[in-house]
Order: sequence, then C-alpha cells, then structure tokens
Amino acid sequence: MTDHSIKECQKSLDFVLGWFAKPIFIDGDYPDSMKNNLSSLLPEFTESEKKFIKGTADFFALSFGPTLSFQLLDPHMKFRQLESPSLRQLLSWIDLEYNHPQIFIVENGWFVSGTTKRDDAKYMYYLKKFIMETLKAIRLDGVDVIGYTAWSLMDGFEWHRGYSIRRGLFYVDFLSQEKKLLPKSSALFYQKLIEKNGFLPLPENQPLEGTFPCDFAWGVVDNYIQVDTTLSQFTDQNVYLWDVHHSKRLIKVDGLVTKKRKSNCVDFAAIRPQIALLQEMHISHFHFSLDWALILPLGNQSQVNHTILHYYGCVVSELVRANITPVVALWQPAAFHQGLPRPLARQGAWENPYTSLAFAEYATLCFKELGHHVKFWITMNEPYTRNMTYSAGHNLLKAHALAWRVYDEKFRRAQKGKISIALLTDWIEPACPFSQKDKEVAERVLEFDIGWLAEPIFGSGDYPRVMRDWLYQRNNFLLPYFTEDEKKLIQGTFDFLALSHYTTILVDWEKEDPVKYNDYLEVQEMTDITWLNSPGQVAVVPWGLRKVLNWLKFKYGDLPVYITSNGIDDDLHSEQDELRVYYMQNYVNEALKAYTLDGVNLCGYFAYSFNDRTAPKFGLYRYAANQFEPKLSMKHYRKIIDNNGFPGPETMGRFCPEEFSMCSECSFFQTRKSLLVFIAFIFLAFIISLSLIFYYSKKGRRSYK
Repeated sequence: MTDHSIKECQKSLDFVLGWFAKPIFIDGDYPDSMKNNLSSLLPEFTESEKKFIKGTADFFALSFGPTLSFQLLDPHMKFRQLESPSLRQLLSWIDLEYNHPQIFIVENGWFVSGTTKRDDAKYMYYLKKFIMETLKAIRLDGVDVIGYTAWSLMDGFEWHRGYSIRRGLFYVDFLSQEKKLLPKSSALFYQKLIEKNGFLPLPENQPLEGTFPCDFAWGVVDNYIQVDTTLSQFTDQNVYLWDVHHSKRLIKVDGLVTKKRKSNCVDFAAIRPQIALLQEMHISHFHFSLDWALILPLGNQSQVNHTILHYYGCVVSELVRANITPVVALWQPAAFHQGLPRPLARQGAWENPYTSLAFAEYATLCFKELGHHVKFWITMNEPYTRNMTYSAGHNLLKAHALAWRVYDEKFRRAQKGKISIALLTDWIEPACPFSQKDKEVAERVLEFDIGWLAEPIFGSGDYPRVMRDWLYQRNNFLLPYFTEDEKKLIQGTFDFLALSHYTTILVDWEKEDPVKYNDYLEVQEMTDITWLNSPGQVAVVPWGLRKVLNWLKFKYGDLPVYITSNGIDDDLHSEQDELRVYYMQNYVNEALKAYTLDGVNLCGYFAYSFNDRTAPKFGLYRYAANQFEPKLSMKHYRKIIDNNGFPGPETMGRFCPEEFSMCSECSFFQTRKSLLVFIAFIFLAFIISLSLIFYYSKKGRRSYK
C-alpha cells in the first residue's frame, strides 16, 4: 500500500477498464495515465467528439471473471499488478470513479477443469462468493447494482484453452452424439439462490438462548504445561550476609550451611502464578498432558524421573486445592519422537507391539503416583489418524485398552475416577449438497478419520465396515484383524466420549486439482471461499461442531460427551483477538444447540489454549516480557462461564445452587487449619495470662493498702 503501488494499480485499471469507461461516464476523453504513457499512439478526440461520446450509457454493464486474454499479457503491460477475484472492491471502485452509476453485472463466473463433470464444487463456491460480494456492495457500501448474470449457460469451446476448462452451469458431453445438457451442482445452487433472491438466514444458524446443566465442566487446555522444577530461594541451604553499606548484595558465607529440609510444592515457584491465572478465568477444569519422555527417559521404570513426577504431583494437588479439577492426558502426539521416550521411538514407536505394554506400565505408574488427586484421565489425546499406519493404530488401540483395564481393575475402586480416549473430530461436509457421491465420500472420510479409532472402543470392538470394505475393494489387506480376545479387551474401554474439534472440511469426489486430490480415498478436499478464515487459514464453521456431535450420537448412542479442546489461531500481535471471541461465542452456542435441541449428553467444554507461551497464537493469555496478560477472548469466555451459557428472558430465573467454592484468600486458611488452631491457642493463652497478671497485681495492691 505505497503511493507508487496505488498509482500503478490505478493505472492498470485505467488501461483495462477506464479506456472506454472514462470517455462514456466522465468527460468524453481517455484517462490521463493512458495519454501520458502512450503519447502519440493514442488518438485524440475533438471537443465535439467528446460531447458526442460523453453520457452515452444508461447503466454501467460490467463483465468480471477470469479474463483469459488478460492473463496472457506480459506483467509489464499490467504494470506489475495482480488480478484479484474481489468483485466487491471493483464495484466500489467503479461506484466512486464514475459518479455512482447503476451497475448491471452482465457476465460473471469462474471455471473448472475439463475433466470435471457435474459436481463442479469449485465453480459453485466462486459463484456463491461473487453473488455474496455483490450483495455486500449493495447493502454495506451503497453501490447501485441492478442485476446479475452468470457466465455461462453451458460448457463450450474456450478459445486458446479449447476444451481443457469448463465454464457452464450445464454439463455437455462433447464426445456424445446427443450433446445433452445436464444441470451441474452450480446450476442447482443458482436456482435455489434465485428462488430466495439472496442469502436468507437459516433458522438452524440463528443464536440460541439457554444455559447448560449446573454441573457442566468449563475448562481450558494447555497441551504441555511448562515444566519448571526450579526451586524457590527458601530451599537454599547456604547462609548469606547482606552487605547493606556497600554492594547492597547478599554475600555467601563459605563453609556454613543450614539443615536441609524436604522440598514442598510451594517451593516450585512457577506453579502458583499459573493457577492464579486459571482461577481468574473462573474455570472448573484444567486439561493438560504429561510428558512420557520426561517421566520415563528409557521408556520403562528402570529410570524414573522422580523430580518431574513430584512436580506433576504438585501441579495436580495445587489445582485441587484451588477447587479446579485436573484433566490429565497420558500421551499427546508431538513432533519430537512422536511424544515417546527416545528408546521406544527408535525401536519402531507405535509400530512395535512392545510400545503398548510399555504404555500400560507407564500408565500404572501415573495412576499410582497421581491418581489420588486426578479423577479425570485421558489415555491418548488427539492421535492423528491421517499420518498413522494401520499397524500403529492397531497397537495404539491395544495400549489404550490395557491402560483402561489397569485403571478399572486396580485403581478405580480406591480413586473413584474416570478414564477415556480423546479423538480428533473435525467435521467432513459434502462439497456439493445435491450430490449423492459427495455424501458417500464424506461418510467414508469420517469413518477413516474418526471411526478408525472410535468404532473398536465405542462400537463393535472392530474396525468400521466402511473402512474394511473400501480397502478390500482396492486389494489393500494391510488393516490388521483383532482376535476375539482383543475385541473383548478393547470394546467398551471408556467412561465418556472426549473429542477435539477445530474446523470443517469440504470433500468432493471430482478430481479438480491433482495436487490436492487424495487418490487413496478418491477424494478432493477444499473449502468454501466465503467462509471466514484465521491467519493460519483454518475455516471458522461453527455448525460443524453440532453436526459432528449428532453424528457421534447417531453412531455410538447417548454417551456422556466432553469437548476437550476447541479453539483457533489469531494474530499474535493483535491487541484484541476479535476473531477468537467470535469463534468461541458461536462454537459454544452450537454446543448449546446440540445439548438443548438435539439431546446430546454434553457434559463439558474446554477452550484451546491457555496461553501463548506454550501455544503461540492460540492463547487466551498473551505472554510477553515474562508476563501474562488476559486477552479479550479470556474475558469473554469468563463471561460465558459466569452465565453458564447464554441466558435469555426465559432462562434468567434459572439459577444453579451455590456450590462450595474456595476463594484464593479462603484457601490460605482452609489449608492451614492445624497451624491456625495452634496460633489461636497461643493467642488465647497469652490473653488469659495477661488477664491473670493484671487481676492479681491489682489484688496485691489492695491487700498492701
């Protein structure tokens, strides 16, 4: 946006559009930029010709789209400017440049590959974008657009592109004798849009007023908490002298040490400030993952890092002390050694069946050391199926089941906790809603993405039939089989259904873009270009959360469900993260619809993520100069928590009974009862002693008299 670039951009528009528009709509003469650049090459109008040409239009007829002839120009001939598909910007520019004429869009559209048949999702979403931008220009910018015409009616010969692209709303099979015209998805979409005369608000997308149940779990996620085992200064055994008069520093006294005491949780200076931030959010639950590699560096109990284990124990105990329920995951995929101890990663990671046994051993240690404070366990947090082999997934399922069985048989009765797996469940939507093939593709991707791990645990104990049949048809026999004993081991190993959800992806069966086409599943992934996107190009599609919750309910029944992670990236340097506020408001509202309208047994919602230090761009707290500052999204989330949803006039009178909540000031007294009782006793004894001394001294003076 420099002055030079703006002038060059104006010049490029003058040469393409202003060449004819300025003489007709302004003053009968060519743009100054053309006259200055072309000199004698450009003819001159006489004054009478200018008057003759000026005003010879009743409206501004505009053609807009991929002008193939313009694309062939040398970049210098376009003044090094790039074409933009933003119709709204162009309409606003025409409105301002040519004195607010009536504009009739007489030709507008896009194109798809020549191999694409009737499900032309790419064309359809460009058409949607152009018409939506036209509506915005009318409603928001005050541009006088009086009509719109889609290009083109049917597929045809496209000049130098020949038959390599298609632009039609109707499909033509050029090799057939009949040359029948068959409506594409874009034609059906355009027909529905014309019937509605625009984009009417859908009832299911309107915000809902209401509240969640009183025991709803409101939480926040920090996948890997910052492990800082640095002890406070009070654990230092050395003796120091304070040099008050000169250096003003503490000087260590050589050879003099005090008696070493046992370290306490308060000695870990990093824990309590973090918990204070969590209390500030008013959450009831905090979800984080343990680091397996830190606790067991060798992958077995031959070397246990008791310092790290003690640190995690302090974290969970301090959370409980603050009346916050810790939700602890045993394993989270990570870039470094897949989140596994190095020896296990080098020995094949999850490809090695031994890793399942090692995981069960690790889980047993964690249950034993931390289970008296942790009542909410996650075995595997967001295992990513898209880059996982079938054998790795097989062993991962057995590892989960072994850990669940260990807890169920050895620890549940004493610790009274619950345990499950947390799955990544982004929603998959058919790109063409009128296409049966796209619906089949969407269901197939859902089964491979979610059902792969969900069906053995929450369903039949075996892999999805859709998955098995698809691989069998393609002579792929790599998906392992479970024995009957393994099915019994895995099936039903859950106490609740935990899911992470972030976005929605569109899928199409047509092979439009070979680079993005998944030959393995025969699917093309794409996005609706009218959707709001984050800086990281993650689509904001709130209704996708409600759809995946209903899909899971349909597949696996009325299970207790927790959304254990939901969030989006935003500009790291933005003072106000409005995008995250919008995201959170609408996604939580869709969760409320699933609970209230659809009967989903939703028990909790966790926002991702706690802070920018451990998850840059995703945090509810900004981290800078060793300080945490609450963002706008944190305050908005706190308001939702305080209201327990979105209360309206009908729900304002519904109040949850007050639960016991330990405030930060009260916690000091609650956790030090014995000390306070002793101090009170000493104080009382002191008062009584003073009273007796005063009484007898006074009595003695009277006797002396």
